[in-house]
Amino acid sequence: MTPTSQTSDDGIAGLLLAAGGGSRLGGRPKALLPYRGRLLVEHAAGVLRAAGCPRIHVVLGARAAEVRERARLDGCVLVGNPDWSEGMGSSLRAGLRSLAGTGARAALVSLVDQPGIGPTATARVLAAFEDEHSLASAAYDGVRGHPVLLGSAHWSGVAATATGDRGARAYLREHAARLRLVECGDVAEAYDIDTEADLRRLE
Repeated sequence: MTPTSQTSDDGIAGLLLAAGGGSRLGGRPKALLPYRGRLLVEHAAGVLRAAGCPRIHVVLGARAAEVRERARLDGCVLVGNPDWSEGMGSSLRAGLRSLAGTGARAALVSLVDQPGIGPTATARVLAAFEDEHSLASAAYDGVRGHPVLLGSAHWSGVAATATGDRGARAYLREHAARLRLVECGDVAEAYDIDTEADLRRLE
């Protein structure tokens, strides 16, 4: 991973959602999966930092105590989500709540199970920030994906619609006219680590 030379001084916080229990992976939390000599959660946090996010909040859920003990997440704020089993929406809400009052003007939201998305793509989306009303997401061949940039003016609206595993999907669909798509298909692959077959991508 090659760090970028530019860091964000605009109050953009990285928000890493890493609470899932890996139900289709035999109950192995994705945060604890090994990847290139370290844990997947460490890699994902490193991507946000290399892309230019000096402040990173990591939402934990399944086996959170073990993740806290094993993962090297120095400098990150670890956010517990006791409702993680309800789906990604609960983790997004917990993460946005943790940013309230911190002075953050936007959250750059990424998922722990997408190692094909590196700092180059992440930095492109971060660069779409203009102000608290910014709303942007990565796109892969024109299809919306992660990471997603949520200006703080949108947080309450996102939290109100983030249920189940939908995350910010409903809110982004409702505000499609204001959403800026940042094409990243030339520098990243937006696959998920969801099933046993997907584990080969971590080798």
